[in-house]
Amino acid sequence: MSDRTLKPATIAARAAGATDTESAGVVPGIHLATTYMRGSDNALAREDNQYGRDQNDTVREAEEVLRQLEGAAATRLFPSGMAAITALFRTVPNGGRVVVQSGIYWGATAWIRDFCARRAVELTEVDASDIEALTAACATPADLVWIEVPSNPWLKVADIAVAARLAHDAGALLAVDATAATPVLMHPLEMGADLVMHSATKAINGHTDVLAGVLSCADPDGATWQRIITDRHDAGAILGPFEAWLLTRGMRTLPLRMERMCGNAQAVAEFLDGHAGVEAVLYPGLPGHPGNALAARQMQGGYGYLMSVLIRGGRAAALAVAGRLQLFHRATSLGGVESLVEHRHSVEPDTGIPENLLRLSVGIEDAEDLIADLEQALTG
Repeated sequence: MSDRTLKPATIAARAAGATDTESAGVVPGIHLATTYMRGSDNALAREDNQYGRDQNDTVREAEEVLRQLEGAAATRLFPSGMAAITALFRTVPNGGRVVVQSGIYWGATAWIRDFCARRAVELTEVDASDIEALTAACATPADLVWIEVPSNPWLKVADIAVAARLAHDAGALLAVDATAATPVLMHPLEMGADLVMHSATKAINGHTDVLAGVLSCADPDGATWQRIITDRHDAGAILGPFEAWLLTRGMRTLPLRMERMCGNAQAVAEFLDGHAGVEAVLYPGLPGHPGNALAARQMQGGYGYLMSVLIRGGRAAALAVAGRLQLFHRATSLGGVESLVEHRHSVEPDTGIPENLLRLSVGIEDAEDLIADLEQALTG
């Protein structure tokens, strides 16, 4: 059976077929070597292993799981999501032009703005969920269009197929940050995207104990992908073997975790929607969300684990609610098995984030317990 005939749950549970061939163990081993032997004739014992900077079987095994889940032609891991993003943007030439979705992960926006200023790259920021605005932004030739679906923390949903057409008409590649969806729920490459990025630190790993990023592509022979591979090697932006092994271990339950997390998030969002203590719930799984119909077309098996909630009563009320929560950890990040809450304005106060916004990352706990915790926190 080819990987194209297997469902995500099978690919993940089997770690894309990886085993420990030396011990016959069903669990892949960890290969820690940083250099590899040559024979008496000076030939490499294995042609694909010379030096461990980006030649490691444990890393390759994790990349293969992700490649198959993504439906990609090629996949490469990086030591963080930001390392993956920067590797892509460094392929944009000096004096080039990029179109970037507004209201996305603040760490990416801040770095991209600085990068573009240093490299004289023209930067256009646009609400990519607004087709007319995106069309106008792509009316001028560009090198790269970057969108985030669903976006963090606004949970906006851009039309990937339309964005791909507009990007290509502008002479640009379309890259999609799909961290909040994972390869289990959404396949941007099938909708016309050229590249897809995930912060694998989040739900792909799922256990809040690994930093990693990943890029996958539709065209492994394209100039941009080749530059990314070269840059990763030359700059040393590689993931360590132990982190890669942990990542593979986490991915073996990714479809199961996403099923539970999406179900929990849907239940939590429906409970919060219309609650007296809540002004609004930003979650694409709610019928009233402006991106609900589009998300239903682009995502399979759920609407993700991430949502933002506007608490009635302003900043003080939002902080009080977060402070009373007992099951949600007050912490940055998202996508782990444990539920998290964050007052996002405290992290990025000058970006237009409402002071009453709480970002929730819903984990795999019992949904009734999470709802009860939210109820007691909201009622005080």
